[in-house]
Amino acid sequence: MDTKRNLLGECFESVRKVVFRFKFPVHSVAIALVFIRVHSWLLPQSLNRRIGNGTRAGTLAGVLLAIYKPYGVLSQFTPEPGSQWRTLADFALPKAVYPLGRLDADSEGLLLLSDEAGLNSRLLDPAFAHRREYWVQVERVPDAAALTRLRAGVMIGDYCTRPCDVRRLLPEPQLAPRSPPIRVRKNVPDCWLALELTEGKNRQVRRMTAAVGHPTLRLVRVRIGALTLESLALAPGQWRELTPAERTAVFVI
Repeated sequence: MDTKRNLLGECFESVRKVVFRFKFPVHSVAIALVFIRVHSWLLPQSLNRRIGNGTRAGTLAGVLLAIYKPYGVLSQFTPEPGSQWRTLADFALPKAVYPLGRLDADSEGLLLLSDEAGLNSRLLDPAFAHRREYWVQVERVPDAAALTRLRAGVMIGDYCTRPCDVRRLLPEPQLAPRSPPIRVRKNVPDCWLALELTEGKNRQVRRMTAAVGHPTLRLVRVRIGALTLESLALAPGQWRELTPAERTAVFVI
């Protein structure tokens, strides 16, 4: 009973903060609070969930997982007709979870999955300016002018990207080998950049580097919020549920 009462208290407080932060009408508060009160009988069902091979201590928060998505895997569970790519169904993930955002099949790195409604907008809506960092291997070595253009925003189609943080990675990062490896051109040098974005248009990073004359060879997402791929110590294809501290790190803006 105490646990249920505490969870209800957290619900009420969360609703209050959201309503006042975004200046929703007062009647929105009443509707939200009545909904929580009416459905509070559901809380005990969420207090003990089976995830993977273990039991997790239940909270009102649902399941939040991280996977190191390998190259060649779609960020979805159903295959595309005629596609050569694998899907997330190959990794024995829990039922009812879905990807929060996506990584293209030819991209790698940190991908989150959850069964919680609403997390997609919280993490992906540009209005929240939620940060994601990508390490990008590009053809040739961009000069200072090219990096300045990336930072300021470039046109991709009819859209100008938001200002972002860009830096060259020296020394080059040590990542798990990609299978298959990138195409190497002996007479064309390459280098690694780090880009920190607060938006996610279709194939945005690749289109940005191409716009300044440096096609992307390899793309790895290494951070979401303050949660890093390195801290998770996952190999490509591995996944696990996030700890409470890691979950908090995800939502750091």
